[in-house]
Amino acid sequence: MSFSAAPLDSDESAGKPGALVSPVVRAFRLLRYVVDGGSTSNLSEVGRTIDVNRVTVMRLIATLEHEGVLESLPQGGHRIGLPFLKLATAATAANDMLDLGRRVLADVRRQLNVSAYLAALDGGHVVYLLRDMPEAGLISSVRVGSRVAAPLTTPGRMLLAWQPPATLDALLDADPAAAAQAGQLRAQLAADREHGCAWSFSGFEQGINSCAAPVFGALGDAVAAISVAGPETAFGADADSRSRTEQVILQAARDLSSLLGSRGYPPAG
Repeated sequence: MSFSAAPLDSDESAGKPGALVSPVVRAFRLLRYVVDGGSTSNLSEVGRTIDVNRVTVMRLIATLEHEGVLESLPQGGHRIGLPFLKLATAATAANDMLDLGRRVLADVRRQLNVSAYLAALDGGHVVYLLRDMPEAGLISSVRVGSRVAAPLTTPGRMLLAWQPPATLDALLDADPAAAAQAGQLRAQLAADREHGCAWSFSGFEQGINSCAAPVFGALGDAVAAISVAGPETAFGADADSRSRTEQVILQAARDLSSLLGSRGYPPAG
């Protein structure tokens, strides 16, 4: 169980002093516990895990059941209730991939201070759908709407790497340049998929390094890729920079995948 509860007065949970409503905080602790697979059969154990006394756990469960947020299971315990799931689904449906992607890219840009992109596959090409740039900007030919041969870019490579074998075969066969280097490209795609991220060092644009990770949809297919790009003198120039970049971009891809309904990252199978 990965759940851990932050004290109500901790820096992690605090916004403005006195602004938090304790019962709401405790209710969300309980919800996260249930979502993480925790059983509510033993109320004392639940209380110890989420740092709430047993009586309060009972009241929280009763209230959340009444509001349809939790529902009891025949074998004991609880799961997230259907009314709450419908509410969450409606909220997510109101935000398409681009709306959700904008939020995720903004967070990536703030953390790394480099340009962040969302791209999708269009046949054998990758199309850049979104871009979020830091104030300093980046001298790059890549714009929103840019369409580039997928094997030439990091988001394109990551999307190709996660295509079903038959689809990948068809895409490579349709591109004479890719077909001519199919063996080398397949090896690169296999390495990218195994690593989880694709890197390019002045590969597509001279003096610009790039890193990308795949985004998965509800069916487990790679529907997009998040990429970042920055000047080679300051971005991805050493092991620490590359490690930090990979942590941020993988978390961003994981977050967007989850928002799009993906179960697990990368999805099983």
